[in-house]
Amino acid sequence: MNSSRFDVLLLREMRPQIPRLSPLLSLLFFIPCISLQAEGTNAVTNLWKLTLPDGGSESSPALAPDGTIYQGTFHGWLVAVTPEGKMKWKFKAGREIKSSPAVADDGTIYFGSRDRKFYALTPQGKLRWTFDTGAWVDSSPAIAVDGTIYFGSWDKNFYALNPDGSLKWKLATSNVITTSAALAPDGTIYFGAHDKNFYALAPDGKLKWKFLTGAEIDISPAIGADGTVYFGSTDGNLYALRPDGSELWRLHAGSYTASSPVLDEMENLYLAASKDHIAVSHEGKLIWHHPTDVPMDMSPAAAANGQVYFSLPWLAICGFDRKNMWPPAWYFQMSYNLGSAPNVDAQGIIYASDGFSLFALKLTNAAPPAKSPWPMWRANPQHNGRVQKMN
Repeated sequence: MNSSRFDVLLLREMRPQIPRLSPLLSLLFFIPCISLQAEGTNAVTNLWKLTLPDGGSESSPALAPDGTIYQGTFHGWLVAVTPEGKMKWKFKAGREIKSSPAVADDGTIYFGSRDRKFYALTPQGKLRWTFDTGAWVDSSPAIAVDGTIYFGSWDKNFYALNPDGSLKWKLATSNVITTSAALAPDGTIYFGAHDKNFYALAPDGKLKWKFLTGAEIDISPAIGADGTVYFGSTDGNLYALRPDGSELWRLHAGSYTASSPVLDEMENLYLAASKDHIAVSHEGKLIWHHPTDVPMDMSPAAAANGQVYFSLPWLAICGFDRKNMWPPAWYFQMSYNLGSAPNVDAQGIIYASDGFSLFALKLTNAAPPAKSPWPMWRANPQHNGRVQKMN
């Protein structure tokens, strides 16, 4: 990466989560949705809203099996929230938390921070251990079936830790790693880096292969039922690779693709690409797209009710019917910008943060995540990054 591009990236990553437009100006972008679907607000109920401590967040909420919601903030708080929307506890890291938490099978909560540490907390909010890296940890963790935790760092290393916090192995790349890993059923670990390469590693840390793209990779991958790996690059392309690293197809989706794809039951892909919401078939053909006024990098979620939940610049989350995507089936206006991916639980409750508050939303046709290998960012409500097995 040349120095000028790195400087721009650094400034972008250092920014606090603040409203990018004033509410009045943001409303100008939002008015078309209101005029087309004013009755759509009847389809969604706000169950509760919790103000986050100190405000500012680009971390996505993760869910524990008992229904607890975990959310990081840009002021270093990791908060635990009950299913009823009450603060359970909060834990203060040394600096910002941009990494989204992941919940292990035993309830341990893992996340990274810009204090250069990686954290493990108990379900009661007590510190279990920390692991020091050489730079910011914005990468969200992936958790293998055996409990191994995988994440990248701005120190250019990709780490594997044992559940007790000891180093299992690490792999050095030649540039920053901000993406989060995806784990295949055979244990293969996939991730991209700012050295423009997409990596496949064996569980022991040995390089299986790497695939060179045309620019930095700032997008976390998704995995299909047949092992196909989907990811975007800042070269504007959406890629599909076979498990052996050979290219299946690529689609030029926009000038900048920073949203991770999600898959529906047919394994069609949905993501935000530059200034468009797009749907792409698993053969790499564009199904539909809807332009917006501004670039977006938030990942959507696919639900079993035939909808996909996208952010709508600047102040809304909305549901698009996957076959007839416009106008939206519903929308919900937030106070600030939706800067992270929504989560959906088994009852169809949608959890989303606008950076300053955490919301729980319920639709009249609420539905669980789509029955697909990768229906939401990080694959499942726990955000463990493991592809879902289809029976």
